[in-house]
Amino acid sequence: MAQAVGTAHLETSTGLDNRKLLMWLFLGSECLFFGSLIAAYLLYRDRSVAGPYPSDLFDIPFTSVSAFVLLMSSVSMVLALAAIQRGNVRGMQIWLFTTATLGLLFLSGQAFEFTEFNHEGLSLSTNLFGTTFFVLTGFHGAHVTIGVLILLSLFTVSLQGRIQQKDSLNVELAGLYWHFVDIVWIVIFTLVYLIQP
Repeated sequence: MAQAVGTAHLETSTGLDNRKLLMWLFLGSECLFFGSLIAAYLLYRDRSVAGPYPSDLFDIPFTSVSAFVLLMSSVSMVLALAAIQRGNVRGMQIWLFTTATLGLLFLSGQAFEFTEFNHEGLSLSTNLFGTTFFVLTGFHGAHVTIGVLILLSLFTVSLQGRIQQKDSLNVELAGLYWHFVDIVWIVIFTLVYLIQP
């Protein structure tokens, strides 16, 4: 196997670093996972015999703002990677922290939305809509939380001087995960919130 230029990691026969290939395989399995959750939601969303129903609860403008915040975090993630690839550690730190902050803001919006839905009588066990909605969006929120923890870990490690330009793959892998989480939210937001039966 050929040695990757500038790194100590071996390339695979595809030319990708082993860690990057593993990340792509992991994200592929996550696509199947979220695909099954989305399919279950779409199958059961209009089968509840008792309310509340999506049309009774969804606040599209509020959720649109949350979606926009999460999408902007993808932009800051791209800027973090570009900064470290240029050797700008301080720039990477700023953009990593910005990305994590935007992720936390999204999670705060999701927690507020869940609380409001609960006050309106929707819980995990209320009806089929509640079950599939909370499982789907809750698992997505858990993935965002993991992403925020990864970003804050990278930020902390970089403050200790342990991330330099040669370590940009670490930031790139975190970015792949973060962009995946954002893309999944675009699909969820479109199919769950915007397209009503």
